[in-house]
Amino acid sequence: MSIFVTTLNQTSFLFGLIVIGYILIKLKVLPENSATVLSKLENNVFIPALVLKTFIENFTVERISVAWQLFVGAFLVAFLMIPFSILVSKLTTKDGYIQRIYTYGLTFSNFSFMGNAIVSSLFPDIFFEYLIFTLPLWMLIYLWGVPKLLLYDSKKKQTLRDSLKSFLNPMFAAMILGMIIGLCKVPLPSFLESIVSVSANCMSPVAMLLTGIAISFISLKKTFTNLNLYLISGIKLLVMPFLLIGLTQFVTLPETLYICILNVLAMPFGLNTIVIPSAEGKDTTVAAGLAVVSHLLSCVTIPLVFIML
Repeated sequence: MSIFVTTLNQTSFLFGLIVIGYILIKLKVLPENSATVLSKLENNVFIPALVLKTFIENFTVERISVAWQLFVGAFLVAFLMIPFSILVSKLTTKDGYIQRIYTYGLTFSNFSFMGNAIVSSLFPDIFFEYLIFTLPLWMLIYLWGVPKLLLYDSKKKQTLRDSLKSFLNPMFAAMILGMIIGLCKVPLPSFLESIVSVSANCMSPVAMLLTGIAISFISLKKTFTNLNLYLISGIKLLVMPFLLIGLTQFVTLPETLYICILNVLAMPFGLNTIVIPSAEGKDTTVAAGLAVVSHLLSCVTIPLVFIML
């Protein structure tokens, strides 16, 4: 029951903000360009603040040295998920842009906002270890996921210089800065800590408002009758976790590592596929649909997966 209540509370919170964003646009309280403004705030302020805060608090010598197995395990899991996600994406759609959205979403779930809530509620004793486990995922998101999937321009030939320039963004800069501050234990003035913390806390609420705004411009009927969204969500929420459960019948994993991996695999699609492309003026219809459908379905699938655990 606690799993169901935790999942329901998080999903209700998320959907409440989505509905608010949707209603504000439909009532014309917000202008139609609100999505562009909010997405630029997310990409340039709120997401970098979240990344910076995460790395400052967790990327320390003590934590990394103690939990090196989790750190290495996360990289291995990610490198297994990437080819699987690419294969599924190519088999389910011919559209190159949607393939990249699927690949990103299948590889990087909502392991932070939703995942943190689930682990802190159900497995509070390993919450610190879970944060360490997710650090490599953050690195891969801003080293590969964002520049190569979400911001990739198929019409523009990518040179080595272009690839290197793609890393010069606020999110990657925040990651590097957070690593340095965390490892060197550089003290920040209290007002700076407050700015970073408050800005980081804005990321998820604003992202959900942005999702509601994006949904307001699409047909809900087409979203909920798009069978492909259910197929991809089912692969993400059920197939991937149960593949891990089946694998552990033959390979023994440390309990903490097992719970961390299972939690990441069981989470619904994240919000970066909406927030980041929308700042570049890209179509977020499919991404918004996936966010809505997968978060709704996760109310049932997350309890099911952890009951199996």
